[in-house]
Amino acid sequence: MFETILYETQDGVATVTLNRPESFNAFNMKMHEEAIQAMDQAVTDPKVRCIVLKGNGKGFSSGADLSITQEFCAEADYGKVLQETYNPLLMQMVEADKPIIAVLHGPAFGAGLSLALACDFRIASDHASLSLAFVNIGLVPDAGATFFLPRIVGYSRALELAMTGRKLDAEEAYTMGLVNRVVPAEELETAVEEYARRLVQAPTSALSGMKRNFLKSFENDLPTLLKAEAREQTVCGRSDDHREGVTAFFEKRQPIFKGR
Repeated sequence: MFETILYETQDGVATVTLNRPESFNAFNMKMHEEAIQAMDQAVTDPKVRCIVLKGNGKGFSSGADLSITQEFCAEADYGKVLQETYNPLLMQMVEADKPIIAVLHGPAFGAGLSLALACDFRIASDHASLSLAFVNIGLVPDAGATFFLPRIVGYSRALELAMTGRKLDAEEAYTMGLVNRVVPAEELETAVEEYARRLVQAPTSALSGMKRNFLKSFENDLPTLLKAEAREQTVCGRSDDHREGVTAFFEKRQPIFKGR
């Protein structure tokens, strides 16, 4: 279906793989277009309950393809490019009612790291490396990094990572809270499968409600969040998954959630 993206679904998990390994999965216009299409497919497919985002080859993504921008960087309106490329993709991911896992097995630099930050969870191998490298080419962080990074690691650390562009290994990224888990490289695939399976088996409406409410919590006061919790709880309380959870509790067994 795609030239620069691999897409597959299995057992409720959609895997979107960035597939330009010769350039460390740097984004060109074709990849932007296809990534948006693939993410839309995963988000709208009712059989998909979890999305995995990964990169092919030696790394997750090195960000923008600089070999393209080199030809017109003096005249380029990068703001307009962002509005047409990264920004729609990021909003798809944030507004998705399904959890998204980023798999970091090698470099995640620049907008590649920004993309991983927009995912709900990040699982890294011990070979992963991360850098918000925009300062190295005289640019500010984009693709949502300014929003996500300080919320994940705090203002001072976020500003340090942005202003220095220094590279983090997987363990330091874990210590900062940038990644949720670090595993040996040979165990990464299994760890991601187990993580995704747990999310697929969870009550989908509850997960989507949690995602919406936690995002709102950064910008709203307590009364607003209490109302948001009440709205989501009304939806979840009417779901088949809630009824199954209560039934399983009294029957002293594990619930089998169907995502309804």
